[in-house]
Amino acid sequence: MSPATLAGCGALLLWAFLALLSRLAAGLPPLQLTAMGFAVGGLVGLVAVLARGEAATLRQKPIAWLHGVGGLFGYHALYFLAFALAPAVEVNLINYLWPLLIVLLSAPIRRMRLGPARLAGVGLGVLGCALLVGPGASFPPEAIPGFVAALGCAVVWSVYSVTSGLPALARVPTGAVAGFCLATAALAALVHLAFETTVRPTAREWLAVLALGLGPVGAAFFLWDVGMKRGDPRLLGTLAYAVPVASTLLLIAAGEGQMSLRIAAATLLVAGGGFIAARAR
Repeated sequence: MSPATLAGCGALLLWAFLALLSRLAAGLPPLQLTAMGFAVGGLVGLVAVLARGEAATLRQKPIAWLHGVGGLFGYHALYFLAFALAPAVEVNLINYLWPLLIVLLSAPIRRMRLGPARLAGVGLGVLGCALLVGPGASFPPEAIPGFVAALGCAVVWSVYSVTSGLPALARVPTGAVAGFCLATAALAALVHLAFETTVRPTAREWLAVLALGLGPVGAAFFLWDVGMKRGDPRLLGTLAYAVPVASTLLLIAAGEGQMSLRIAAATLLVAGGGFIAARAR
């Protein structure tokens, strides 16, 4: 496994804590949480960029800013909205359709061969998600908008991730992500002020926001940028199926959901699909 792909794996590890930290900060409006988390991550990234004398990396073409800010803002606004509207465990697993989409989109967009093992792994992942929210699944009707938002997360993040390796974007240095994070924070703050009521965070919510900004909504983006541009997106997409397993178990351990036979089976199918696909050459 190349160093770049290992960097992408580091992002996956940090993202295992995204759902739990999002629930701990669930008292904050989605766009306010997006703005606060990205402000922390962007400022930390900016300090690192300036300390290395790489301020010039922030000067990028409009297409790079559109891609970076659009992907980061679009995904996380939908993500935090989904957690505010629907049960955490179900939202978490629906959101993790993005690894499946990354694997599938790698073929037409990046012209990478998939092969039967990867396709079989993807199929198991789809089956796991279908088991969770398909016929016989029980969830309140008012949660449907949250599930739609979670599906939107998967689409936005997979397109953002795979297109990062296209020639027009692959040359954008990773340090530019700091600027994308700060721009995302500013955009989220403006939309928040227009459509939401500001909520004063509790001590627990402040801690959750800081943890989000330092890890899943901070360092993870820099690691993922390296992985997507110089690593193997097929392998990272399939290994990402291990994240919902860890993430779901963390949610349940924190009392944010209950383990059931359906959730256990869905989790095993998703993880098993990722394992099979990851073994493909």
